[in-house]
Amino acid sequence: MGVRRARHVTNKWAKTLALLSHPNLAPHIPLTKPFGASQLRSMLNTYWMVVVKPVNGSGGVGVMKVSRTQSGYAFTYLARTRYYANFGSLLAAINKQRKGKPYLVQRGIFLAEVNGRPIDYRVKYVKKANKWKIKAFVGKIARQGLFVTNIRQGGTLISAAKGIAASFSDNLVEVKKSKMRELTIIATEILENRFPGVSRLGYDYGIDKQGKIWIFEVNTRPQ
Repeated sequence: MGVRRARHVTNKWAKTLALLSHPNLAPHIPLTKPFGASQLRSMLNTYWMVVVKPVNGSGGVGVMKVSRTQSGYAFTYLARTRYYANFGSLLAAINKQRKGKPYLVQRGIFLAEVNGRPIDYRVKYVKKANKWKIKAFVGKIARQGLFVTNIRQGGTLISAAKGIAASFSDNLVEVKKSKMRELTIIATEILENRFPGVSRLGYDYGIDKQGKIWIFEVNTRPQ
């Protein structure tokens, strides 16, 4: 018999809905909605900054940051930021970048930083011999001038312990790692039930400047 391949689930919205079904996970998931003009306007009015990202995608490709400013709006893709005086112009620019593909709009989280650069975390969780194990627990620091931390976009890998210590303190390292491990175990049970056959999961966590842990997304084909 051949080796059974791990199931790959590309739809971020489907995975988000699955995670939102659990009361212990839902408070850790930033408000996320299918992209649309009304959703974008409403969330910008509430949170001032949002992330717009493809429903299907990885490696930070296509991810945009959109913010309200005192004079209008700012739209950042990779290292380039453009400014728009009105919502209509902003929406046209985003739609041009989307090229008709389905996107999500997610509440923006102001991440803790290391030397002025945002940091988030990847927990790689793999099932072998019917048992789940953490295979990697790392921090990813964004390249200077970027908001995405993906290694493909020039991010820097660091151990999770060093990242938490550098952005908060040594005293919080085990507290934050323990909470991310706990959320990973709960979320994996939910995802395995909803999508039978998944056996390789990459959890993208963020810790905001107030110390709250957020689950941004889960990849079923983590690098």
